[in-house]
Amino acid sequence: MSTEANITPAQIAEHGLTDEEYQTILSVMGRQPNLTELGIFSVMWSEHCSYKSSKFWLKTLPTEAPWVICGPGENAGVVDIGEGKAAIFKMESHNHPSFIEPYQGAATGVGGILRDVFTMGARPIANMNALRFGAPEDAKTRHLVSGVVAGVGGYGNCVGVPTVGGEVNFDPAYNGNILVNAMTVGLADADRIFYSAAAGIGNSVVYVGSKTGRDGIHGATMASTEFDDTTEEKRPTVQVGDPFTEKLLIEACLELMATDTIVAIQDMGAAGLTCSSVEMADKGGVGFDLDIDKVPQRELGMTPYEVMLSESQERMLIVLRPGTEAQAEAIFDKWQLDFAVVGHVTDTGRFTGRLDGEVVFDIPVRPLVEESPEYERPWTQAEAPASLGPVTAPMAHIPALQALLSGPDLSSRRWVWEQYDHTVMADTVRKPGGDAAIVRIHGSNRGLAIATDCTPRYCRAEPHAGGAQAVAEVWRNITAVGARPLAVTDCLNFGNPERPEIMGEFVGCIKGMGEACRALDFPVVSGNVSLYNETHGKAILPTPAIGGIGILDELETHADLALRREGDSLILIGATEGHLGQSIYLRQLLGRSEGPAPKVDLTVERRNGDFVRGLIAGGQIDTCHDLSDGGLLVAAAEMAMAGDIGLALMGDDDAGFWFGEDQARYLIALPKTGADSVLQQAKDAGVPARVIGSSGGETLTLEGGTPISLTELRRGHEAWLPDYMQNG
Repeated sequence: MSTEANITPAQIAEHGLTDEEYQTILSVMGRQPNLTELGIFSVMWSEHCSYKSSKFWLKTLPTEAPWVICGPGENAGVVDIGEGKAAIFKMESHNHPSFIEPYQGAATGVGGILRDVFTMGARPIANMNALRFGAPEDAKTRHLVSGVVAGVGGYGNCVGVPTVGGEVNFDPAYNGNILVNAMTVGLADADRIFYSAAAGIGNSVVYVGSKTGRDGIHGATMASTEFDDTTEEKRPTVQVGDPFTEKLLIEACLELMATDTIVAIQDMGAAGLTCSSVEMADKGGVGFDLDIDKVPQRELGMTPYEVMLSESQERMLIVLRPGTEAQAEAIFDKWQLDFAVVGHVTDTGRFTGRLDGEVVFDIPVRPLVEESPEYERPWTQAEAPASLGPVTAPMAHIPALQALLSGPDLSSRRWVWEQYDHTVMADTVRKPGGDAAIVRIHGSNRGLAIATDCTPRYCRAEPHAGGAQAVAEVWRNITAVGARPLAVTDCLNFGNPERPEIMGEFVGCIKGMGEACRALDFPVVSGNVSLYNETHGKAILPTPAIGGIGILDELETHADLALRREGDSLILIGATEGHLGQSIYLRQLLGRSEGPAPKVDLTVERRNGDFVRGLIAGGQIDTCHDLSDGGLLVAAAEMAMAGDIGLALMGDDDAGFWFGEDQARYLIALPKTGADSVLQQAKDAGVPARVIGSSGGETLTLEGGTPISLTELRRGHEAWLPDYMQNG
């Protein structure tokens, strides 16, 4: 085996390893590692790949249900959706790369999550994203928005998968560290799911897709550190994507999956060839022996270190059944993709690599995985925020509504989603802009509802309540279109876990998420943790983004937020206490971030949501919108603008009633002839319900107030984001 100079303390630190972790490596190896071996340990034991600060708490989340086929631990989660079909989905982060190089960072984030889904046998049918940027007035924000949105659209549009919705938020806490979270949903036959556990001693290990270059080296370790003044120097660690190659890779892999050739398959994501090889070998309880010189390379003189740590995109690793190599190679040749037998499965339990026949690394697989650090880091719970106290309205309610709808928090995101192809594949039933997107299960009358959400300001104020609310709101979004919620994926974005207050935010959010998932029968089946999201010691808001899916058994009975008829009664479902703490109203109009987060009563959430879903399924209502940011008046205005039908509203006169962000609430609209029946059903079910208005005309009016035309309201709502982007 080749020898190299002694590993220095500086090299250990450069690889993100602590002295204690390095001592564990010495114990595992029984000798000093060479530089390539050190690099392999560093990426496998990085925060991004090993979850060393989070896995203790992740284990507390509920992950099982009768409809869950595969929970966390594989590339993506799998749920049974009936009629022989399964939905496969996951959300992941590409935060650090997107701040350094926004277009490629966002684009390769989309590419990576697509591979996580189709590697399990699914054809991707929908993409979502959750994007969070700094304050609009920050010098870099406009540039980052432009690059990230272009990258998301550029990759998704070219690969031919519709981007059907998501979130875009602004907050000064993200000035130095934006969040780019990408989600993909795919469909597969429930009896044709592919897994990553390698098997079959002597079986070929095959590399397919694009060639390996030097892009992305140290991507996993870079994603496991916070930013400082050297951030821009990390640009070479950002991967470069090619969506056209990804499209070919999808088709080639799905064609191969229709044969009986695959034993195991894994995409090459974070830590590239290293992580994919180690995970496949470990899950199968076998060893891998690789020939480094057989790996397709697009650059001359690449070292084993560079080949093993490269995060070049559009690559997969496959273990084939004996004698099927020629059949598989013919498929990849047809799609003009590289195909190379780069090694074989062994019974040694070791991960070895050779260059020109000489062993250049030799590591025991099981200890490489099982001896990876697991920290139960110290955490502190922040003091509960003081009660808010009286709030004096700064203006009348209609001008307040106008200001909110035409500001950065609640203005239309049309400028963003019009850059995404949301209709490709011709199965998008509900385009972006509603509570949840709806995508038809191809060739059927059934559909999947998909939503992402999180309210980080709640999570900062009260992490436990914020974590529960994030899950509950996604559940509510899916319910509001009439779908039955099935499961969630998460993308947990936090600051430095070595700081007890940050770890306390993480723990609180996890506890709240777990409670909500259990109460709502909404298990976590996949996810991602992104830590060290901070710059110069200043952390982002705690942001446990949640992505969820639900099933619609009959597309004809789905609901939409747009008002459909004049003369409908508008009914508020759920209790209103006027909670303004941590609200958009308080933040945008009064410049205050105070008070507790809204109370999340999961029993009430379940009761109210099940009631509303029953009305939709029974065909009693076809118009529904959940209440969230901005409260009741914002939700009503969104319904009116979406349907281009006015509303006359009545209710209490205080700001809390109209703008409070109490949870577990919906607005529904239906013909007046059916209103009394619905109110009686609500009373029988113990669900608070009251008529607060009726539809008609071209204005929005509060009882006794001056009306505002929908045209005027829409003008400001639609203008803010394009005006902001054009005026840079």
